Amino acid sequence: MPTLSPPRRAGSGPWQLARAELRRRPSVKISLAVITLFIVMAVAAPLLSALGGWGPDEFDKTAVDPYLGGLPIGPLGGISADHWLGVEPVTGRDLFARIVHGAQVSLLIAFTATAIVVVAGVAAGIAAGYFGGRTDTMLSRLMDLTMSFPSLIFMIAMMSVARDVNRIVLMTLVIGLFGWPGIARVVRGQTLSLKHREYVDAARVGGSGPWRILTRDILPGVAGPVIAYTTLIIPGMIATEAALSYLGVGVRPPTPSWGQMIAESVAYYDTDPPYFVLPSLCLFLTVLAFTLLGDALRDILDPRGSRT
Repeated sequence: MPTLSPPRRAGSGPWQLARAELRRRPSVKISLAVITLFIVMAVAAPLLSALGGWGPDEFDKTAVDPYLGGLPIGPLGGISADHWLGVEPVTGRDLFARIVHGAQVSLLIAFTATAIVVVAGVAAGIAAGYFGGRTDTMLSRLMDLTMSFPSLIFMIAMMSVARDVNRIVLMTLVIGLFGWPGIARVVRGQTLSLKHREYVDAARVGGSGPWRILTRDILPGVAGPVIAYTTLIIPGMIATEAALSYLGVGVRPPTPSWGQMIAESVAYYDTDPPYFVLPSLCLFLTVLAFTLLGDALRDILDPRGSRT
């Protein structure tokens, strides 16, 4: 008489186990708290700046001393009840308002560029791995060609020659243009290992078409590595946006951006340290939080990839 296997306990699937593992890690809890804080800050930027009483582009000449080169009046960069994080030298613009609006711009560009990268990379990787042949050859050569470009130099060149365009949209497209081959290669490798599995062969024999197999059988199988990889590329996107803005080819004034604020504050790092430290700290914490979360997700969802 055949023995019956014990029923699976509810909540013991791979995603439930992954969530349970993530809850056990203090670094993940701290990272999620930091990420949630900055996302809420970005979404509620207009409300927060209104609560502080200053817009990101409002000048307060009474908060700076014209006889000291426009340095903020008061200690710690002019921190006061009117300006919670102080003001910019010379202009007197409120740092709190510019930081929260800078979070909105930086995270919007990073998340949108990441979405473009993930959609394009997953589509190209699944198509190359599943169909093989000429499709795989063509897409693989396109990946190699895109990855062979010195991306940062090409981004600087494209952003420098563009005139009278929406800088946020252009930067998002330019950053997304060079990011998709990495995730496409990961997905292609996973697809190659999945397309000959028994359940895929059974679906093919049962009359399922390529679209149904790709969406019902292959895509769920690559979801774990894709989620882990996505979380890891977000900090790279944030840093790239900050680097381009720092170099003066990204978001242009008066639109605030963390990279742009850091570039403007370099000249005052010794006379007004908070002006340099605050946007740098926001950028550092955001990148660190996403990196720690991505590492944890990679260890849990893609353990083989974390050992390569």
